[in-house]
Amino acid sequence: MAITFRKRIRIFPGVHLNLGRKSVSVTIKVGPFARTWSTTGRRTTSADLPGPLGWRTTRRRPR
Repeated sequence: MAITFRKRIRIFPGVHLNLGRKSVSVTIKVGPFARTWSTTGRRTTSADLPGPLGWRTTRRRPR
């Protein structure tokens, strides 16, 4: 069984600092929409809409 570490710290309402074993990320959420930037270069945009209408897209920084 793998050991994982994840911690989410609320900085302001709608702004979170996410700590992981290998990376750190910042999430900003406004209503149902969220944007996340990670130290690994990954950027995620998501929308948490009612029912089956949830949506997420992830982009990686070009190498």
